[in-house]
This record gives sequence, C-alpha cells and structure tokens, in this order.
Amino acid sequence: MDSALTSVFLPAALAVIMFGLGLGLTVADFRRVVVYPKAAFVALLCQIVVLPLICFGLVLAFGLAPGLAVGMMLLAASPGGTSANLYSHLFGGDVALNVTLTAINSVLAVFTLPLVTNLAISHFAAGNGQVGLQFDKTAQVFLIVLIPVAIGMAVRARFAAFARWAEKPVKILSALILLAVIVGAIVKEAANLGGYIASVGLITLAFSVLSLTIGYWAPRLSGVEPRQAIASCMEIGIHNSTLAITVAVSLLGSTEIAIPAAVYGVLMFFTAAAAGVLLRRSAARSTTVPA
Repeated sequence: MDSALTSVFLPAALAVIMFGLGLGLTVADFRRVVVYPKAAFVALLCQIVVLPLICFGLVLAFGLAPGLAVGMMLLAASPGGTSANLYSHLFGGDVALNVTLTAINSVLAVFTLPLVTNLAISHFAAGNGQVGLQFDKTAQVFLIVLIPVAIGMAVRARFAAFARWAEKPVKILSALILLAVIVGAIVKEAANLGGYIASVGLITLAFSVLSLTIGYWAPRLSGVEPRQAIASCMEIGIHNSTLAITVAVSLLGSTEIAIPAAVYGVLMFFTAAAAGVLLRRSAARSTTVPA
C-alpha cells in the first residue's frame, strides 16, 4: 500500500476518531464504573480474556493462513468501537455504561492489544518475517489512541459547547478519511480480495455472532439487568476495526493482517442490528401481559 496512505492518512483517521471519542468523555465516565461494578467487570472480562480465547479456537478450527490468523487475533484484542454507543441507544441499552466501557477499554487496549498481537505472531507467524509490536510500535499505539482521547477530553472540559458542536463534524471527517483508506486498500489488494473474503467471511461472521451473544448472555447469567446487558452486547460485539486496520497496515506493514478487520468492519453493523432487533422483540414479549 502507498507509504503516504499507511504512514499519514490511516493513523490520522484513527487519531481523529479517537479525538472525537474524547470530545464525548469526561472524568466522570471513568468514575462511573463504581456505580455498576458487576456489569463493567463482566463486560471487561469478556472483552479482554474470553473473546481472544474464543477467537483463537475459531482460528484453529478454520485453519487460517498465518497472516489472516494474526489479523483475527488482532481484531479480537481491539476494544469496542464508538458505534456501540449509537446501537445501544437505538435498542434500549444503558448508554452511560457504554461510554464508561469504551473509555476504560481504550486505555486497557494500549497494553492488551500489543500483548495479544505479539503472542499471535509468535504462534502463527513465527519465521514469516513478522517481528510483532516492539516497544517503539507499542508506544505508537499509545500515541494514536490515548493522546487524541486526552486532547478531546481536555477540549470537552474547557470548551463544552464547542465540543458538543464539533462531535458531528469530527465523525464525518473521520469517516471520509477512513473511506479513502479502505478504497486504497481495496485497489491495492483487488486481485486478492475475492480470496480474502472467501477465507475470512465465515469466520468473521461467526466471531461477530459469538461476540454479540457472549456480550449479552454473560452479563445476564451473572444477574445484570437487561438494559446493561444490551449495552455490554453492543460494546463487545462492535469492535474497533479501525484500530485493528491501523495497527496491521501502519505498524505491522501487512495488508493481509488487516483483511479480517476490514471484512468484520462491514459485517458487524448488520449482525449488531439483527441482535438489537431480536433483543428488542424479546423485551417486548417479556413485558406483554396476557389478556
């Protein structure tokens, strides 16, 4: 892929997205975890531990090529995407919990994402020329994730009215930058695109469905109320595929590793919408009083 695309535009897209996330956050969003500790703990446990383990099992079952296998594990290690807040709102979830989980996940991902990715590279791609996310690249993850969030939060704290006004334009700008990056990746890998989709389409669909299912039922079986379980479902089921693509292409220098996140990034919106509809119908049936 073109060096300007990978070294400038893709990190810029993620930085703008994370800045936009920061515009919607306050310090209180991190403190709010004490209000519902069980819901937050179960969701974070699923996100950080359970999903990477399930993804590892799926990768082994599907027998993916090393690069695609690493890409799936990188995707599994990515935190929830910002779209989770919108989906949670649409389908009756506790959006405040989503915001808190997104904030905490974004911080934890700076440490957990390089760890999972390096373990995956060691297991699946040993001897294939991939050296993983060493300290300097891990520092870059920190710079393109946490620094823009911190700046966005600072702007929100100092200029609240401007932050509220800027949230929508920032989201539009980040979407346009990301679209340009995706188009560039598609053009670069046009000859291999059909094969990639055939290779990872089913596994990304399975991973999406399992993420949404675990995201809802793990909290519910732990006694968490339905609105918070829906929030967890969306937070865990909608991964930050932009972060995974950025790490794969910009830091690991591999379009192949980015393919699972790119395919998942399209599929997840449909599976999340389907899950939301099913959950809403289930909630409506449970509140219907027999005549």
